Amino acid sequence: MSDTDYGYITPENLSLFTDLYELTMMQGYFHQNHNPTATFDLFFRDLPPNRGYMLAVGLEQAIHYIETLSFGERAIDYLTEHGFEEEFLSKLETLEFTGDVRALPEGEPVFPNEPLLEVTAPILQGQLLETIVINQIGYQSLIATKAARMRDTIERHGDDQSLVDFGSRRAHGIDAGMKAARAAYIGGFDGTSNVAAGEAFGIPIYGTMAHSWIQSFATERAAFEAFVDEYGEDSILLIDTYDTVAGAETARDVADKRDIDVAGVRLDSGNLTALSKEVNELLGDTDIFVSSGVDEFKIRDFLTSGGVGTGFGPGTALVTSTDAPKVEGVYKLVAIERDGEMRPSMKLSTGKATYPGAKSIYRVERDGSYAYDTLTPQKEDHDGDELLVSVIEDGDIVYDFPDLQTVQEFALRNVEKIPVEARTLENPTTYEVRISPELDTQTTELRQQLESQFT
Repeated sequence: MSDTDYGYITPENLSLFTDLYELTMMQGYFHQNHNPTATFDLFFRDLPPNRGYMLAVGLEQAIHYIETLSFGERAIDYLTEHGFEEEFLSKLETLEFTGDVRALPEGEPVFPNEPLLEVTAPILQGQLLETIVINQIGYQSLIATKAARMRDTIERHGDDQSLVDFGSRRAHGIDAGMKAARAAYIGGFDGTSNVAAGEAFGIPIYGTMAHSWIQSFATERAAFEAFVDEYGEDSILLIDTYDTVAGAETARDVADKRDIDVAGVRLDSGNLTALSKEVNELLGDTDIFVSSGVDEFKIRDFLTSGGVGTGFGPGTALVTSTDAPKVEGVYKLVAIERDGEMRPSMKLSTGKATYPGAKSIYRVERDGSYAYDTLTPQKEDHDGDELLVSVIEDGDIVYDFPDLQTVQEFALRNVEKIPVEARTLENPTTYEVRISPELDTQTTELRQQLESQFT
């Protein structure tokens, strides 16, 4: 790759976005002529701190990877250099996904041990997907949940204030910034400052000005005058470069002399609650947009302390989910074909045991609120609505992906149905996920069978 070629990931090498051991195992499967059908589940063993739920997000990107999976010349050349054998690489050149995928629709709340995604395919295919599906679904689910907590906080304590993603510059790379903007929108944000994300996903874009605009002019007044001359009533003026209250007064004077109502002002430092009250006293009905380290906790404190604002611009805290920056998504084999029959499989590792077999999730609602979920073996009838839907069958996509606004509306409706005590910002209660008697029996019997091998 040349110094000017930054195409790190292209369709030619996207298939290499996997861990080496996946390819090592795949080559071993191939040489051993061992390619049984396998079922893998993607799930969260536990939720991050102070999370009573997660929103399942990222399915569309994961499915796009599966649909377009191919090993191009660039990928094959690299694997050749690293000792993979020609016969196996010839197999990779023609590899395509022929299996089935069931999943939670994007925007569906999910709880520990419930599959977000279930893959059933020849093991060479299913094995390869582990890294990418955890990456695509885990991160977006984390950020969408963070965003939903902020929206839920406004619903409880505010007055429909707007939320705009300001986090691209602090995201851990370009792709993370793009995916964070998408996930935040699903979680209830109104838009993003990231123009590329707006173009790619159809998310509304918003922006104000930076302190550098103010500093580049001889005076703050001159900076405001120039900006208002350019953008008129669409102007949102950043008033805290030097002195917030004086900046508000200058913004008011400039707007009065131009005989216009500017769109708003932005506060980005200091005691935001106290300053917002002072600014509101000076500017009356002018919108006040609040940024600077905003998250769900600061929004709650701002609103409950009488802060005045019409919108918030979370950045770093959103795209890094600062208070809970990781979620432990795992992708585990839960069933394997033996003697022409799919048989449940499980891990017994301490603290990492899994429930065996393909599964279904049934959710029961009462009076417009979720009452409990039940995790069952697949196709077992149970009370409630089955949540997993077929996305791919025999390699073909059979699911119509809704547009992003529809996903957002679906997510917001669902969050409102989660019991209030399970979505508090701190120390939420544990939502009930029942293990059906059939799944419990299947797990116990398989555990005993496996443990008997070591006694």
